[in-house]
Amino acid sequence: MYKPERLFDCIAYQLEKFPKPDMMAAKEKGNWRQYSTKEIAETVNALASGLSALGVSGNDLTVEHQDKIAIISNNRPQWLITDLAVQKLGAVLVPVYPTTSNNEIEFIFRDAAVKYVFVSSVELYEKVQEVRPHIPSIQNIFSFDRIQGVEHWSSLLREVPDEKKRELESFSDTIRPEHLATIIYTSGTTGTPKGVMLTHRNILSNVMLSKESFPFEDRPDFKALSFLPLNHIFEKMVSYIYLFSGNSIYYAENLESIGANLLEVKPDLFCTVPRLLEKVYEKIMSRGGELKGIKRRLFFWAVELGKKYDNNHNQGWWYSTQLALANKLIFNKWRKALGNNIKYIITGGAACQERLLRIFTSAGIPVYEGYGPTENSPVISVNRRGPGQCRFGTVGPVINGIELRLEADGEICVKGPSVMKGYYKQPEMTAETVIDGWLHTGDIGVLEDGKFLRITDRKKELFKTSGGKYVAPAAIENKLKESRFIEQVIVAGSEMKFVSALIVPAYAQLTEWCRQHGYDTGSNQAMIGNPQVIKFYNELVNGFNQQFNHVEQIKKFELLPTEWSIETGELTPKMSIKRKFILEKYRSYIDRIYT
Repeated sequence: MYKPERLFDCIAYQLEKFPKPDMMAAKEKGNWRQYSTKEIAETVNALASGLSALGVSGNDLTVEHQDKIAIISNNRPQWLITDLAVQKLGAVLVPVYPTTSNNEIEFIFRDAAVKYVFVSSVELYEKVQEVRPHIPSIQNIFSFDRIQGVEHWSSLLREVPDEKKRELESFSDTIRPEHLATIIYTSGTTGTPKGVMLTHRNILSNVMLSKESFPFEDRPDFKALSFLPLNHIFEKMVSYIYLFSGNSIYYAENLESIGANLLEVKPDLFCTVPRLLEKVYEKIMSRGGELKGIKRRLFFWAVELGKKYDNNHNQGWWYSTQLALANKLIFNKWRKALGNNIKYIITGGAACQERLLRIFTSAGIPVYEGYGPTENSPVISVNRRGPGQCRFGTVGPVINGIELRLEADGEICVKGPSVMKGYYKQPEMTAETVIDGWLHTGDIGVLEDGKFLRITDRKKELFKTSGGKYVAPAAIENKLKESRFIEQVIVAGSEMKFVSALIVPAYAQLTEWCRQHGYDTGSNQAMIGNPQVIKFYNELVNGFNQQFNHVEQIKKFELLPTEWSIETGELTPKMSIKRKFILEKYRSYIDRIYT
């Protein structure tokens, strides 16, 4: 039996165990185009050969000498094909979010000394072209879509003679599990991206331990729908679970087409982030609100029943009878909307609302929540399939092979083969984060019944939206305070749909502006209640938004009438803002933003 040691071993593993006609599939020219295991294997070798001819290699397979290849693309078979081809040469893939700002792209490409870039569309090509003059290491850009004047990726697909195949395989055999496979840049608390170095062993161990713990069976008949960005470690790692489990991967066209793609593919499983589940739920509830009479009453009766669902307690025959009826009358339509074939959904990247977990699971759509940072490749824990292995509101038991330790302040620390190699070019930061082999996550948690991990807080200011995207508030706040009309600001949005802000205007400047325009300056409250002042600040904030990534942009804000001070409790003696205190004190303002 073939024993995988590197990520690209999934090809030989699948060829031996379950060669498929649809290892991957994507919508092309309106139809689903399937890629067999054999075709993927040949294409990976052809691309590796083409890149090798350009001089791409791992050289002596030390981090400094491994060539870096960037990819900015939507999910598609070519994404993983490129990843696998780069791996086979001992080079390193540097994936970047398509929505990343030009400033961050420039920083990442310069930091990694990226040699070649793969893009999917004309928009992304133009984005890279804007920063290219500042990145001397870039030698060429290849596109997956056909773009006039841009070299198409197929130009690299070379027919591989047997001698070249043997040479390529011979080199690939020298790549060891401890060699670097990828650098994934994540936003730091300062807003400067930091490169997480992950080896083959890091990611593959997480793949196999997650596969064993959840568990994922070898099911060549299963289809998975992929739509979370592949440049995020969650979707990338789980894609290798699919490949090593024989599951077919079908790529959604885009986020807007997920509903239609679910009906077409009828997948058995998919991974998501809470925000997308929220969107599905909001759409369902919106349609339920349009119903009339008995249909409306039945709909909301079923939803209320679902909210009370508890997977670990028998709630008696009467509840079970009602739930069975709700499933027959109402929830069956929910399942049909998801393709009527879902065996389970896995969610991660941010905290999921407990009510959604209860309602979807009661509707015969089991949702399992997990947790883990990029630095752990990523999974630390996950609710599992099986009696007594899942508890709503927690992120489940720690997966097999991972050691967990809670510090005195509750910080979650883990040790195991999936802990990152370190931060690229950041030895000091690495030493602060990984101490004696223990990864300090910066998250605070508790163990319930000595088994189920519950995340209770964030140790650092960095937060995630409900879509699972990291936001570094300090960088945004500092940028906004460059305006002479903004005195103080705090950015909010942890586990919410979008980023918001509480803004204290620079009242001396605002008063003058109001006088010039003939507006009432009798009080701070009068000024910030003026629609023209609100419009002015809206334009101000929107101007700054252009400098941020889409997920970091402030969608709504509230203007506050009084300045924060030490005396009123918002500032420390060192004049630093007390973030948690402010968010609690002004809770009514934040609630108004998100209501």
